[in-house]
Amino acid sequence: MNVVRDLRRQAGLTQVQLAQAAGTSQPAIAAYEAGSKSPTLQTFFRIARAVGLEPVVSFVPALTREDRRSLALHRVIAQRLIDEPDEVLAQAQRNLAVMWERHPQARALLGEWRALLSGSLDDIVTTLCDPSLRARELRAVTPFAGVLTAEERANVYRSFANGEVAA
Repeated sequence: MNVVRDLRRQAGLTQVQLAQAAGTSQPAIAAYEAGSKSPTLQTFFRIARAVGLEPVVSFVPALTREDRRSLALHRVIAQRLIDEPDEVLAQAQRNLAVMWERHPQARALLGEWRALLSGSLDDIVTTLCDPSLRARELRAVTPFAGVLTAEERANVYRSFANGEVAA
C-alpha cells in the first residue's frame, strides 16, 4: 500500500497535477510512490490537502505479534476479495449471519461488519488492511473465516513466521 499513490489515484490526478497542487515536483511524487523517498510530514500534509483531505495523526499502541499475524492473514484475504468479490462477500455474509446469532455479546462489532459488507469493496479492503485500533478489534471477529483454505492459511502463517525471524 502506497499512501501517496492511493491519494493521487483517488483524486484522479496525474503525478504532475498532484505535484503542482502540493507545491512539489513530479520526480518527488514519483519517488514517494516508488518508495525510494519518504515525504516529510509537512509535505505529506500538503499532498493530502491538495486532494481535498485533512490529514490526522494519531498515536496507537504498537502492533503485537498477534496483530501483525492477523494483519498478514487479512491482507491475503483482501486480495482474494479483490479477485473474487462475489464469492468472498457471500461467504462473509453467511458467516456474519451465524456469528450474529451465536455471539450476541459481539453485536456491536458485528454490526460494523454488517455495515461494511453492505458498503463499498474499497472500504472493506481498507479495513482488512488497516493497522488502526478499531480495525484490529474488527479483525478479532472477522466474518472471513473459510475464505482461505487451511493450506493457504498455513502458508500465510509460515511466511509471517519467516518474516518475523528475519526482522
